Amino acid sequence: MNTTTADTTTATTGPVTLKTALLLDAAVTGANGLAYVAGAAVLDSLLGPSPTHFVLIGAFLAVCATILAVTGTRRPIPRGWATFAAEVNVAWAIGSVAVVAFGWLDLTTTGEVWTLMQAALVAVFATLQLTALRRTP
Repeated sequence: MNTTTADTTTATTGPVTLKTALLLDAAVTGANGLAYVAGAAVLDSLLGPSPTHFVLIGAFLAVCATILAVTGTRRPIPRGWATFAAEVNVAWAIGSVAVVAFGWLDLTTTGEVWTLMQAALVAVFATLQLTALRRTP
């Protein structure tokens, strides 16, 4: 009984699993992508870029979310695809900072803050995924 209890406690309070990291990333990325597509006409005045930019970025994010969800539900999770997901997240975070730093896309101040907050969140997803990959045999 003690062994089962200890195993359950470790499993529920331990580090984030690769599956959890990928599926959480898929959910957030998918929701963001759908919001960009659905709200493109409104977001341009709030954040800066044109509605076309939001539709294109939203469509890209929807594709990424689908890949993340499919990867996260495979048994076993394909290491190559999981690594690729983490690498795309790293590139997205760096690219987001570059967009703000170099003034690309004519972001508003709110758009700059939003972009940097997203970069931070995406970096967290990359860190969770890379950490889980290192722990996964």
